[in-house]
This record gives sequence, structure tokens and C-alpha cells, in this order.
Amino acid sequence: MDLQALYLSIQLASLTVLILVPLGVLMAHFFPSKNNIGSFAKEAMITLPLVLPPTVLGFYLLVGLGGNSWFGQWFEALTGQTLVFSFLGILLASLIFNIPFVMMPIQRAFEAIPQDLRDASSTCGLPPWQRLFKIEIPLANKGIISAAVMTFTHTLGEFGVVLMMGGNIPGQTRTLSIAIYDSVQSLEMHSAGVMSLFLLIFSFVTLIFTQRLSLSNRDFQGNLKS
Repeated sequence: MDLQALYLSIQLASLTVLILVPLGVLMAHFFPSKNNIGSFAKEAMITLPLVLPPTVLGFYLLVGLGGNSWFGQWFEALTGQTLVFSFLGILLASLIFNIPFVMMPIQRAFEAIPQDLRDASSTCGLPPWQRLFKIEIPLANKGIISAAVMTFTHTLGEFGVVLMMGGNIPGQTRTLSIAIYDSVQSLEMHSAGVMSLFLLIFSFVTLIFTQRLSLSNRDFQGNLKS
């Protein structure tokens, strides 16, 4: 087991969750889905990373944020560092790649909240921020937890977009999935097997947890509506 790569993957996954989940909650609260062209376009943008090959997304990030782009040059002039082949670069790539894994469960959880509750809270004089923290987040907490767990697990196994954006620098961009690839390339099959088994078990347990959470959430919201 490459403990350095494991630690880096956990660090990347934790930061991705800590940044994306609050943004997902705010987006679901202030920009709810509507049946119009703008909403359909927003849904398409959110779900695009699910169908776009990770290497394609990584390529466009590499081109758009690299040293030859205006943003990459501006960032390098401002900080003295490059985004490409850095931890900050793979964090940015991870944030973009994991948007659907955060937004979709949270958005569905917010959509399942009865509109009558929102109307009642507005009638009682609750401002939007208090309504969010006192009513909507507690009712959507299972969807938020599911989004956080799925995003964390998915980030642990990211490969294509991280490799394209960050390369393979030990201690900086070498995540667990890249360490598995390196072990296979070096014919270190035992090491690759241990790391792969860890990700397999972790992913399997995560799926059981999220499915159980989803079932309990459906039961709760069914009782709420009745």
C-alpha cells in the first residue's frame, strides 16, 4: 500500500467534499430546477462530466489552465506557481469532475421537500437563509450526506482527469489510482492488488450505505407528504 498516495487521495477527496457540498446546497436552494430552456441547459452542464470521458475533460483543463493560456499565465504571474502538475490543479479538476455527484442527490432531495412547507415558512416571516438552515437542510440531510459520501468515494478512484491535469508527481499529484497504474506497469501485482482491493471494498460499502440512506429518505418523505 502506497501510504503517501493514499494520504494525498484522502486529502483531495476531503477538500473536494468540503468545497462542493456547501456550493451544492446553495445552488439547490437559490436556483431550483424549472421546466424551461435555461433549466435544461443548466442540467446538461451539471451532468456533462458523467458522460464526457475524463481524458477529454482533462485535456480541456490542461489547455485552458496551462502555461499557454491567459488564465494560466495570469495565475503564474500572481502566485509564481503553475496550476498544471500541482495539487491545486488536480483539486480544481476534481471539483469540476465531481459536480454531478454532488448536485444531483442534493437537488433531488430539495425537490422532494413539499412546497407547502416553504410557503408556510414564508408566511411565518422566515427569511430565505433561516428557511434554508431551519427547514430545508434538516429535511434534505440524507441527500446531502449521500452526496458527500459518493463524492468522497468517487474522488478516491479518479484517474484520467487527475493524470492529465497533474501528471504523476509523488507527494503532489500521485493519487492512489495512479499508484495502482504504476504498480501494474512495474509488474508489482501484489501492491496493485492490495490498493485495488481497498478501493473495491470501500466503494462497495459506500454503495450499500447510500442505498440504505436513499430508502430511508423515501420512507421519511412519504410519511411527510401523507
